Amino acid sequence: MQALHLISLLLQYPSKDLQSVAGEIRQRLEGDKALPAAEVAALFPLLKRLATSDIYDAQETYVELFDRGRAHSLHLFEHVHGESRDRGQAMVDLRERYLAAGLEPSSNELPDYLPLFLDYCSTLPEQAAREALAEPGVVMVAIAARLAERQSDYASVFELLCAIAGVEMDEEAKNAIPPADDPQDLEELDAQWEEEEIRFGAEAAPDPNAACPVAASQLAAMRGEKGA
Repeated sequence: MQALHLISLLLQYPSKDLQSVAGEIRQRLEGDKALPAAEVAALFPLLKRLATSDIYDAQETYVELFDRGRAHSLHLFEHVHGESRDRGQAMVDLRERYLAAGLEPSSNELPDYLPLFLDYCSTLPEQAAREALAEPGVVMVAIAARLAERQSDYASVFELLCAIAGVEMDEEAKNAIPPADDPQDLEELDAQWEEEEIRFGAEAAPDPNAACPVAASQLAAMRGEKGA
């Protein structure tokens, strides 16, 4: 499903290069009969904004949504593992999965970065791609709901991904990932970093109540765990 690579571009930091190809992305997605037409059409306002808005405004909007808090983080395991040691092992396992598929991640991004995962899925046969995409489905549903609540046009990207994966966007899935306690402004963000306690050794063990069991069971498949 090469369309997943095009979708991954929409979730990356906006650039002038992206602006220049936004029209082509629309044409190619619109012409892909394997994609749900209604969800593809819902992308058009985002594509138009990315193509026509001031690049600095587009970048500021992106940073505000995805980089200043955890509620909409594009790093999948962060929603389940937070900053615990479990996340590190999960990323090692996911990177091994990329390598086994013949994909050598060249980006500086972590393996659980959603655009990178979409690029991996785009190399798979269609059915395998849909199944792989469904693995973090509960996270995508939660992010879609949060972005829709903020009336962000990025919500349409996650709604399309859920449709491709065949993931139901029901209330249980929307609430499966507890919302992060994100700072509301830069002052709160600075205070949060100052108050964050760095722990090592036994004290750094993850909180057993930090991860949602529903989300953990789905994301376990991304790490190739048996019995997930």
